[in-house]
Amino acid sequence: MSNEIIWSPESKEDLSNLLDYLISVWSLKIAEDFVENLEYQIHRIQNNPRLYLVISKTNNFRRCVITKHNILIYDFSDKYISIYRVFDTRQNPKKLKFPKK
Repeated sequence: MSNEIIWSPESKEDLSNLLDYLISVWSLKIAEDFVENLEYQIHRIQNNPRLYLVISKTNNFRRCVITKHNILIYDFSDKYISIYRVFDTRQNPKKLKFPKK
């Protein structure tokens, strides 16, 4: 099963900010490793969208751990996997806002 990936504007911004941070504070190599891990996890989700834990039954959001400090929030349908956020878990969880479906 290979569903099309749809990134929300918030998730694109999250990812851009995270990569900017990794490159400026750590290194380009760390950012590349992160992207490689992210792509691997997305591939796993495409093959089995139910793989990860449901964190919101009302919205059917699921949480995938990318690294110990970053999670991917997504849901899926028959045709699409929608990525809503790429969240740094060191932040206050109250900052985690979801776009409307």
